[in-house]
Amino acid sequence: MGWVPAGDYEVALDAGKVVCRNGKGRRLKSVPAKLKDDPAVVGLRQLTEWLDRHESRCLTDVEQWMVRSLPVPTAVLARVWPDPAWQAALRDVVVTGAGGGVAGFLRDVDPDRGLGLVDLDGDTVRITPDVVSVPHPVLLDDLDDLREFAVELGVNQKVEQLFREVWRRPAGLAPDTSSVDTYAGGTFKEMRFLHGRVTQLGYRSRGGYAVCPVVEDGATVEARIWIGEHDGYGGYDTETGSLGWTDPTGRALTAAELGPVAWSEGMRMAAALYAGRDVEDEERAA
Repeated sequence: MGWVPAGDYEVALDAGKVVCRNGKGRRLKSVPAKLKDDPAVVGLRQLTEWLDRHESRCLTDVEQWMVRSLPVPTAVLARVWPDPAWQAALRDVVVTGAGGGVAGFLRDVDPDRGLGLVDLDGDTVRITPDVVSVPHPVLLDDLDDLREFAVELGVNQKVEQLFREVWRRPAGLAPDTSSVDTYAGGTFKEMRFLHGRVTQLGYRSRGGYAVCPVVEDGATVEARIWIGEHDGYGGYDTETGSLGWTDPTGRALTAAELGPVAWSEGMRMAAALYAGRDVEDEERAA
């Protein structure tokens, strides 16, 4: 933490916040109001905002690698690892090697020595693959065992991977199924509440649908749930519709045409929206 002059005081960043001390070096409880527009204070606050955006972007990028199970060159990991924001996003993610098998939990990246991992035996190892993947949890066959092992290791993933909720396609589901009603019928008193929940959860709304695009094996699939057309007022009630999936042309896809990630992420969106329904109305109706 480096101190910079600000009038008769000095200011610095500490744990993402602007702090201040007086000329005698005594730390103040807050930054004096008269320093609000001081260039040093303004600059530090702008830096804090940039760091927050950068940290969020790193997490988003790693999550996208995971959702798409993208191959990531080891050279890229070595390049970004020294950045604390990237390191926090990547630390302890489960990575798989070229053969698709779980290599371990990522703990270190060195341009010369490769990746430092905790493997499934609990040992610290080094591997030097050209590329690795951060797999979506629905693709991990031993997900429950990995979750237990992660708890034993005290793993704390910034990116929601191992403890991300997953839905696996039911074994008896008809291949020509094109929609799912599991989370349909969730009532909201006002449409704006449902549309607001879509935004809050990080999804997008378009043409009366909540949408979740997924890229799997190079193909784009869009999970869609009807939430109603928002007219700017949203003063009337609505409810969640059926969940379906489409290709980029808008053609409805059947269960047989969906990969496990597209199925899981669509169901995850549907469940999250449904969870915000008006439970009181349901209890009164019962």
